[in-house]
Amino acid sequence: MNQGNVIVTRDKTRIFYNDWGQGQPVVFSHGWPLNGDAFEDQMLFLASRGYRVIAHDRRGHGRSSQPGFGNDMDHYADDLAALTEALNLKDAVHVGHSTGGGEVARYIGRHGTKRVAKAVLIGAVTPIMAKTDWNPAGVPLSVFDGIRAGVQANRAQFYKDLTLPFYGYNRPGAKVSEAVRDTFWLQGMTGSILAQYECIKAFSETDLREDLKRMTVPTLIIHGDDDQIVPLETTGREAAKLAPRSKLEIVAGAPHGLCTTHKDRINELLLAFLQA
Repeated sequence: MNQGNVIVTRDKTRIFYNDWGQGQPVVFSHGWPLNGDAFEDQMLFLASRGYRVIAHDRRGHGRSSQPGFGNDMDHYADDLAALTEALNLKDAVHVGHSTGGGEVARYIGRHGTKRVAKAVLIGAVTPIMAKTDWNPAGVPLSVFDGIRAGVQANRAQFYKDLTLPFYGYNRPGAKVSEAVRDTFWLQGMTGSILAQYECIKAFSETDLREDLKRMTVPTLIIHGDDDQIVPLETTGREAAKLAPRSKLEIVAGAPHGLCTTHKDRINELLLAFLQA
């Protein structure tokens, strides 16, 4: 059901979205713990160049409702499918950053490519972040336990501190924007602590290998080589080996929050990929 800038899913969750412009639809799936506004630089850029840009707030995040259930990758993918169906999107390009990259992969894995023309994974958690038997170089689960502890103990302070490695502001000579840090904090704090807490398991432990194999549309994988949050070597490089029609674009010196810090380069890459 579509009610203005909100759709209502089968389990009665209200998903907020922004929908600007005309033309081929480009659908954005944001990272944790943010909301759709994390892509505002890309949306403004593409909307002014003849594209229809759509970004939703994941369930439990931003302006969407905060159910006490469904905070997992399958529900995220089904919510995205519900949005594309409610808006009757066709020939869409799906762009996912971080957790949103996992959401895009699982959406295609579960719902196919009928409505999808292309896909873009930016600093994505695919195929998996956590260390496992088959991913021995992954991030130890103790790291994610630490994130959970930080969210539970003092979410507000944890999110403010997280902005430093997220945007590479902890690197020598980095030009720090306190306004960007404040914006991250504001977006994070609008979400549900329960949803964000449970999302940690979703973005770190979900096995997305088979989903990547089903991404048979042209897929651009963008990753910064100074990503301190989602390591390039075990995510971006590995995802590029699994997605059949993928191209890996490494952005030199870029941190995890590269859609903000390197927005001009990201916009340039997206536009070229859309026009190709």
